[in-house]
Amino acid sequence: MEVYHLPYDPDYPVVCMDESCKQMVGEVYEPIPCKPGQPKRMDDEYVRKGVAEIFMEVEPLAGKRHIAITERRTRKDWAQQIKATFDERYPDAIKVRLVMDNLNTHNIASLYETFEPQEVRRLAERLDIHHTPKHGSWLNMAEIELSVLKGQCLNRRIADMTTMQAEVAAWEGDRNNSSRKIDWQFTTADARIKLKRLYPKL
Repeated sequence: MEVYHLPYDPDYPVVCMDESCKQMVGEVYEPIPCKPGQPKRMDDEYVRKGVAEIFMEVEPLAGKRHIAITERRTRKDWAQQIKATFDERYPDAIKVRLVMDNLNTHNIASLYETFEPQEVRRLAERLDIHHTPKHGSWLNMAEIELSVLKGQCLNRRIADMTTMQAEVAAWEGDRNNSSRKIDWQFTTADARIKLKRLYPKL
């Protein structure tokens, strides 16, 4: 994707956004703490505690990310994330180049469903959307960051929303403090070969 080859510009940051979910799981029996030479032991039985929705936002060239854990993933939830992106994380940016997949909530209509027209116009004027191709959502760098989050932070049983939000906030802070960037190796030339079937035939 050409947008990934643009140089870093704080006035026009490239931000990748993706969404996922995590099943919250509680214990039926209290785990047995680890001892010297013996790992923590957990019973196979568990109880489902609902699902937490994850909004991942990552700016690859700056090594910054923001994660929101919510109860829902509706049009209005997405719109609120966009507003927070502009007003809290990029208040001085002229435009945010936002890379997302083609989910039906990822459009200006979601803003109109949530805010007054004047507010929608204010947000839309600063929004430059770049959709990944259909069946090519893996081209969104936020998917890479979500995979890291799930492998490093969400790879165990977490029983409630409050605990998950605290754990994810700690992970986010550590990752941002170390300015971990994504080394993107997939070029436009690679895409023309690998995604040949997705390009229109002229």
